Amino acid sequence: MSHHRPIRPQDRHGFDAIIDARTPAEFAEDHIPGAINCPVLSDDERALVGTIYVQQSAFEARRVGGALVAANLARHLAGPLADKPANWRPLIYCWRGGMRSGSMVQWLRLVGWDAQQLAGGYKAFRRHVIERIAALTPQLDLRVIVGATGSAKTRVLHALAEQGAQVLDLEGLARHKGSLLGALPGVEQPSQKHFETQLATRLEGFELARPVYVEGESARIGRLSVPVPLVQRLRAAACIELDAPPDERLAYLLRDYAYLGDDPAALCQRLAQLAELHGKATVQRWQGWAQMGELAALFDELMRLHYDPHYGRSQQRNFARWDARQRLAAPDLTPAGIAALAQDVLRLEQAEQG
Repeated sequence: MSHHRPIRPQDRHGFDAIIDARTPAEFAEDHIPGAINCPVLSDDERALVGTIYVQQSAFEARRVGGALVAANLARHLAGPLADKPANWRPLIYCWRGGMRSGSMVQWLRLVGWDAQQLAGGYKAFRRHVIERIAALTPQLDLRVIVGATGSAKTRVLHALAEQGAQVLDLEGLARHKGSLLGALPGVEQPSQKHFETQLATRLEGFELARPVYVEGESARIGRLSVPVPLVQRLRAAACIELDAPPDERLAYLLRDYAYLGDDPAALCQRLAQLAELHGKATVQRWQGWAQMGELAALFDELMRLHYDPHYGRSQQRNFARWDARQRLAAPDLTPAGIAALAQDVLRLEQAEQG
């Protein structure tokens, strides 16, 4: 059985499984991609042991905690781990590589498995994520897809991915469309930590010699912050602008945001945030349309009065190479038109290489 050098986050791919021994709440906030949660203490049990530690003694906390850990480990051995073969090699981690993962490693080794503990636990993995984002981001050959609201930028990214291009879909990772009305119905955004973990995982999968297509995002997507190194890289990258006519953009928005009509009250609430910018009377008119399901009138005015007037100025401010951008006509934002547009984007790449 190997008891060798400390296992670091970058060694994790050499194991048959990664087991997160922390509580379900800790796991839900963030975890190593692909890990399964086999808590040695539940959320309530961990709180109980902490209280005993503070109010009674460290010994009493260990005695009570030890009994709970043993019961939970027995459950995991009889349940999710029951079918594992003799040569199975799991990597176990807890918050900082302490007693929770240590006790699980000991039990699994007693069974006969070559279980190893992640040195430094989740905290070491978290440092690894931040380091990877900082190290890989400056090496990316980013191409930023920009365009006025309703230019189908996200769908063009998806079409690029389908055609074999490398794509970083930040809105997909953030589970939010990035605009004032961008919250997805019934979909919770991930924690900031989990967003960054997913981002680091994507970056590690890229071939740095090939371009990576990304949407021109602001520094925040919903309540999540795009890491500073990536914001800086976005700001300095080459831009490709999708130039779609207003009527085509409006038709696309009506398809893409049709679900906003399902909850007029929530839509009115979000529109209320624009009162300071556009005045009460205008926002009340918009809220009236929202209540009546008149999305075409609402989106048309939002485009003309709210989004479009600031578009050029904000892009110029945000992207150092805005004036040198390449522009692509986007006359058709149907699925077929979007697929053709993605081909046009890739042709720009081929023309550069040619």
